[in-house]
Amino acid sequence: MKTRLILLIAITIFFASHSIAAEKKSKDDNSLYAEKVKQEFLHAWNAYKKYAWGHDQLKPLSKTYRDWYGQSLLMTPIDAFDTMLLMGLTKEADEAKQLILEKLSFDKNLFVQNFEITIRLLGGLISAYQLGGDKKFLTLAEDLGKRLLPVFSSPTGMPYVNVNLKTGETKGKINNPAEIGTLMLEFGTLSKLTGNQVYYDKAKKGIVELFNRRSKIGLVGTTIDVETGEWKNTESHISGMIDSYYEYLLKSWYLFGDKDFKKMYDESISAVNKYLPEKTETGLWYGQVDMNTRKQISSTFGALDAFLPAVLAYGGDLKRAFQLQESCYYMWTHFDIEPEQFDYKTNKILYANYVLRPEIVESAYYLYYYTKDQKYIEMGKIFFDSIIKYCKTDEGYAALKSVVTKEKSDSMESFFFAETLKYFYLLFSTDGTKALDKYVFNTEAHPLKKLITNEK
Repeated sequence: MKTRLILLIAITIFFASHSIAAEKKSKDDNSLYAEKVKQEFLHAWNAYKKYAWGHDQLKPLSKTYRDWYGQSLLMTPIDAFDTMLLMGLTKEADEAKQLILEKLSFDKNLFVQNFEITIRLLGGLISAYQLGGDKKFLTLAEDLGKRLLPVFSSPTGMPYVNVNLKTGETKGKINNPAEIGTLMLEFGTLSKLTGNQVYYDKAKKGIVELFNRRSKIGLVGTTIDVETGEWKNTESHISGMIDSYYEYLLKSWYLFGDKDFKKMYDESISAVNKYLPEKTETGLWYGQVDMNTRKQISSTFGALDAFLPAVLAYGGDLKRAFQLQESCYYMWTHFDIEPEQFDYKTNKILYANYVLRPEIVESAYYLYYYTKDQKYIEMGKIFFDSIIKYCKTDEGYAALKSVVTKEKSDSMESFFFAETLKYFYLLFSTDGTKALDKYVFNTEAHPLKKLITNEK
């Protein structure tokens, strides 16, 4: 008996020690990848500094720059700033801060796209203030917020697409759920920080008006006239032009504790999960259907759709999140890097480009946060290694014209700093295990501090 007991104890100690060693090796490897992400961030940032300093974004192949509207609004420095703070890149953050505070002005006679300016610049400035503490960032954010407010002057209260930053003139009455519904976190937080309720109320009214126009089966379409409230395109899906509408319904509840958003999210995601999913031999997918008849229109899925596992996990639906992330992983590995869109029934690529999108990495991060399952980190390593292999250039990173040929495109969007590299860092680093406790991330991955405590 004694011999058997000693043997049992020895076996137990052996396996326990090997388990501890394996866990330590995993943590060390994860930390190594977190450091790699920082180094690749610096590679891209230094290229921006060298060839595009003071402009909106780098063109990495021609080693020149692009300004969105002919004049710079400092897209890349603002998008990159809070990522630098999270990574502890103090020197680079100080350089970006000095540039922003000295050079940024919104007093420009420019028509801008409200949605993109809100998620990138308004969200970025608010996050810069909350993480960095300099009130000059908040002053800039409030100035921008005031200049964007006229977009809500439509008869329905749903925002127009474009606004002139100087004159307040608006245009673009055919809008979509994503651009209408992805303003609440930024405008709502601006209200909380300034005490001016108008931002919160205008953004919320736009969402409620959109929600109230969903179909009898609870779905929204792709485009709507903000003056008449008439749907112009009745295709319903989770892809671009609708995607972040669902994201912000949930996140607005978590950030502000406003139960109206929880109700709208619960009803909306229920309809989405009832009418859009389809199982095939390759996994669970979300297709496109008519918002009124629920008849399937296409079996299109792509890089933008890969945001949904994160939202499902955030909302507590881990089972669907697991399944859909496996499909997203298949999409990536089947082509060696994900295409913008493909047909999940035929496996044929519909749009072959890859623009350094972050959504699949974001979902891996959320799933790891909630499960601590190392497989999501292993997924992240595969994604990261692919991007280095195919997108890295001697100066920065480049989008791909085609995931088939791997031919590069002369573009490095600012969200590569704000989202893609940030989510990689959060996935691999110990800092990431705490971030969702403190922040709600906007759709550009700018962290906004939680202002209330509520049960999920």
